[in-house]
Amino acid sequence: MKFKGLFLLCFVMIFSIVLKAQEATAPVFPPKGQNDTIRVASTNDNGVMIPWMQLQDVTINAARLFKSPAERAAYNRLRYNVLKVMPYALFAKRRYEQLERDLAVTTEKKEQKALVKACDKEIKDMFNREIKELTITQGQILTKLIDREVGRTTYDIVKQTKGGFAAFSYQIVARVVGHNLKSTYSPTEDRDIESIIRSSGFYQ
Repeated sequence: MKFKGLFLLCFVMIFSIVLKAQEATAPVFPPKGQNDTIRVASTNDNGVMIPWMQLQDVTINAARLFKSPAERAAYNRLRYNVLKVMPYALFAKRRYEQLERDLAVTTEKKEQKALVKACDKEIKDMFNREIKELTITQGQILTKLIDREVGRTTYDIVKQTKGGFAAFSYQIVARVVGHNLKSTYSPTEDRDIESIIRSSGFYQ
């Protein structure tokens, strides 16, 4: 009988120690407030509300491996040339889009000609200041990038705004100095240029 009482006493003491240890290590959570709730979108899937939230796209680019120092140098030259002319292509895109918007709300032929002339002057002014200093390679890349950004070749743009004869004349001059206003852009064939543009930060 004494043995049973002693066993019961030891059991109660051990159980009390375990409870105190659990109470000491149990985390204490503060009361929830109004800022503890995160509002997210949800979709009803057969009566079950599934919360979800849209995350920003993440682009992962593998490190480029080069077969030789010459290949690395050629890629670096291409990158320099692309970054050099990309702002001009973006300018052409914005200016051409603005011209199309202006022409869309203008019915007067005289006013349309004035808008085209003003656009042509802006581009010529930029050409006289900066673009004329581009190398032949940079000019070739620029004509490709204009096709990429605008969706039309430089030849088509000149033909639409200045007429077929002007486009033909410009093309003859361009060919003399090694350019082709009809150059088109292909993300597959020009994959190195595409990779440089996407990693350049121009569209961030």
